[in-house]
Amino acid sequence: MIDGGKGQLGAALNSLEKLDLRGKISVIGIAKKLEEIYFPGDPYPLYLDKNSETLKIIQHLRNESHRFAITFHRQKRSKAFISSELDKIDGIGPKTVQKLIQRFKSVENVKKASLNDISEEIGNSKALSVWKYFN
Repeated sequence: MIDGGKGQLGAALNSLEKLDLRGKISVIGIAKKLEEIYFPGDPYPLYLDKNSETLKIIQHLRNESHRFAITFHRQKRSKAFISSELDKIDGIGPKTVQKLIQRFKSVENVKKASLNDISEEIGNSKALSVWKYFN
């Protein structure tokens, strides 16, 4: 199920073609505005009654796939954002990295921070590890 109309369905079909999966996986697209259902090779969308149980199931599937994709993307982006040079410092875990990023807004700002400023946020021993790593 593709969250989108003709254009998104076409892009998905191109990707399936590149992966040599076209024709092996059934695909439809559902455009949100008018709840149009598109099938590969058919230029005209299918319209189901707005109160149809079938349409409700298709909408639910579309919404869940959309939610899953958005959640995955956010997690991936979040990990890439937090994953940084700070992760390479011995004794500095994810919670400490998060505290530093929240306080200093970037790794560059952590690099520029004084030992005292870092200590205020994460304590003396961890701050010393971070400060020595960058200096």
